[in-house]
Amino acid sequence: MANERTFLAWIRTSIGIMAFGFVVEKFGLFIKQFSYFISQGYGQIGPPGQAPAPGYSSVLGIALIGLGALMGVLAFIRYKKVECQIDANTYQPSLILDVMLTLSIFAIGIFLIIYLIHTL
Repeated sequence: MANERTFLAWIRTSIGIMAFGFVVEKFGLFIKQFSYFISQGYGQIGPPGQAPAPGYSSVLGIALIGLGALMGVLAFIRYKKVECQIDANTYQPSLILDVMLTLSIFAIGIFLIIYLIHTL
């Protein structure tokens, strides 16, 4: 049962990462539309009709969605592997999924910090 709970926890994590990627991508689209609306004369941030500068939010959002989907697949592979090991009484813990998640979250955090500093 613990193996199934662990699998479901990884699935929740991958869904959360995909949802965060979706929000990041859609928020970037909202900001682009809002800046275009402002540049049309309502606040006059830039020259009228100037298209907003391209951002990285779409790339980051798509990358997060892909990362979440990949984590779901890897969680299933790990679940089946651990299930076979438990049945054979040869369980060996593996850290690959844990390390991948930790490094991914760290890289995303660094990227977001750089992105926010760049947009100041």
